[in-house]
Amino acid sequence: MSAIYTKTGDTGDTSLFGGGRVGKEDERVEAYGQVDELNSVLGVARAEGLGQLDALTGELQNQLFTVGSVLATPAGSKAAAAIPKVNPDWAVAMEKAIDAFDLEIPALSQFILPAGTRAAAALHHARTVCRRTERRVVPLHRAGKVGVEVIVYLNRLSDLLFTMARVANFRAGVKDVPWVQPPKS
Repeated sequence: MSAIYTKTGDTGDTSLFGGGRVGKEDERVEAYGQVDELNSVLGVARAEGLGQLDALTGELQNQLFTVGSVLATPAGSKAAAAIPKVNPDWAVAMEKAIDAFDLEIPALSQFILPAGTRAAAALHHARTVCRRTERRVVPLHRAGKVGVEVIVYLNRLSDLLFTMARVANFRAGVKDVPWVQPPKS
C-alpha cells in the first residue's frame, strides 16, 4: 500500500496530529484546510513571478505550514509540545515590511480592485483566502482551542498580502485599478 493513501479517511473522518479522530467537517479541520489552501494560492502567486517578493512569500509559506500544524494539533496533547509555535515576532516583521513597502508605493486615496498584473491579482487572491481563513480560525480562538497569536498572524498577513499586491503592480509599472462607484440614481 502507498504511503500517500491510507484509506482511513474513506468514511469521512480524519486524524488530528497528536491523536484523536474527527469528522472532516470539524471546525479544526476546516481551519487548517483553509491554511493549506492559502499556502497553495501563495504557491500560485510565486509561479506568476514575484521577483524580489518571492523570498518573502516563501518565508510566509513556511510560517503558514507552522500555523497549519498548530491548528491540526489539539492543545494539551503530547504532540502539542513537540510542534513549532506561531512566533509573535512574525506579525511584528510583517508590520515592518508593510511600513517599508508603504514608503515605496503611492498612498491610497480610493478603494482599489484586486487587479493589475497576474502576480498582483494572485496576491490579492491570497489576501481574500487569508481573510476567509481568519474567519474559520476565530471560532476556534473564541472556544479557547487556539491562541490569539494565530488570529494576529492571519490578520497581519492579509494586510501584508494587500500591500505586496500593490507593490507587485507598482514595480511592474502598472497602476492600481480604482473602484468606480456607480452613478447615483
